[in-house]
Amino acid sequence: MTFKRDGRQSSGLLALAMVGASFLVHDAAAEVINRGVEGKPLHEARPAPQSIFPDHHIVVAQPSPSEVNPSFLGPVLLMKSAIVDLEAGTVTLPLRQGKLASGEAVWSILTDVTDENLANLHGINYSAKLAYGVTGKASRKGRFEKDGTFTFETGKIDFSPVHSVTPGEAPNFFPPTAFQPGSVGDADYSPLVALDNAKNAVFNMPMVAFDVSAEELDAMCDGNPDYTKVHDKVLKICPRDGTVTLQMTLGYTFGKPIFYISTEANHPLIATLEAATLAPATSDLPFALEDAAPGESAERIYAIANGPTGIDNPFRQGVNSALSDEGSHGPLNVLGGIPTINLDYSPMWRLFPVKWTDAAIEKGYRTKMTDAIAIEDAGAKGIIESLEGGPPKAVGFLVNCPVVYRVN
Repeated sequence: MTFKRDGRQSSGLLALAMVGASFLVHDAAAEVINRGVEGKPLHEARPAPQSIFPDHHIVVAQPSPSEVNPSFLGPVLLMKSAIVDLEAGTVTLPLRQGKLASGEAVWSILTDVTDENLANLHGINYSAKLAYGVTGKASRKGRFEKDGTFTFETGKIDFSPVHSVTPGEAPNFFPPTAFQPGSVGDADYSPLVALDNAKNAVFNMPMVAFDVSAEELDAMCDGNPDYTKVHDKVLKICPRDGTVTLQMTLGYTFGKPIFYISTEANHPLIATLEAATLAPATSDLPFALEDAAPGESAERIYAIANGPTGIDNPFRQGVNSALSDEGSHGPLNVLGGIPTINLDYSPMWRLFPVKWTDAAIEKGYRTKMTDAIAIEDAGAKGIIESLEGGPPKAVGFLVNCPVVYRVN
C-alpha cells in the first residue's frame, strides 16, 4: 500500500515471439541500475538501499547464493523485463501500446502470464493460477495485431479523480474518515486479458494511461506526470522511448523483503490506500478457496491495522503507521508465495486484514511480522485476529500486486 503520490511451442508461440520482437521496446535483459552502497570485500552483507531505510539497515550483498540458485539466499530480479533502481525504489518497464475496439488509445504494462514459456520469453512472472481468472468479468478479451499492438474489446479507466485520503483521529488513523481513489475503471475493466491469438493464455496487463496521445505522454518523459491522465504510481511515462517508470512498494514474503507494484483493487478503500485503480470487475475472480485449491486464482496478503508506529521504531508496521508516520515506506504488508519460494504465486492477492489483540498489546507481544505462516500461528494463539474477530480470514478485498524484486 502507498498513501501519498508525487503530485496527483506452437504456431501461437511463434507468432507471439514475432510480436515480442516488434513491441515498442524489446524485452531487454534484466538490470539493477542503482544498487546503492556496496559492502566491504568478502562481506556477506551491505548497507540497505535508501528506498527501504530505516525499515532495513542491512541486506544481503553480492555475489550471493541466489546467483547460483534463485531459491537460495540473496537478491533476485523476478520480473526479467524490469530495470530496477533500488535507491529510488522504482521500476522501469516496457510500455505497451494498444487501443480499444472503439478506438481509444490504451497504454499498459505486461507483468504476468499463465504460460511459462511466454513468461520466460517476455521476461515476466509465470502464474498458473491466473488461468482460473476467466470467470465473469474478471478478465477481458483482446488480440494482438500485426504491428505488435494490442486491441481490447472493452475496459475503460477514468484517471481524472484526485487521489485523497483523510486519516482518522489519533491513535486510530485507520480506518480513514474519507478516501477517493485516483483512477476508476468501468464495469468492464480488468487488468486480466485473454488474448484470442495467444493459445488462450491469460495476461496481466494493468493500464497506466487511457485515451491520451503519445505526444501528450511524451511531455512526461522526464517526470512531472499529469495524474488526471495517468496511473498514480507512474513517475515517468515515455512512448517515444517505449518505457514507463513506476513507484514500487516494500513488503515481505516468508521473512524476505520484496518489492512489488500495486495497480488495481476491487474496493474503493483498498484502491485508495494502494494508490491503485478501482476495478470492480475483479470481484468476479474466484478467491475464497485455499491457496493451492483448483479454481483458486488469488494468493494471500496480510495487512496489519495496528502494528507498532513511529518512523524510527525498528518494528514499525501496519496501516496506522503508514497513515501517520511521515516518510514511511507504506504498511509493510506480508505476502504469501512468490516465484522462487512457492508454486502458488498469483499477482492477484486476497486481503486478510488483521490486528493485534488488546491482550497481546498489553503484554508487549506486538512486533513486526514478515512471514504468513507466523501470522497464522499468531492467529492460532489468539494474539492476532481478523478485524471482525476470530482467526485471520479473507473478507472479499482483492488487489493486483505483481512482484518485481526479492531483496534477500
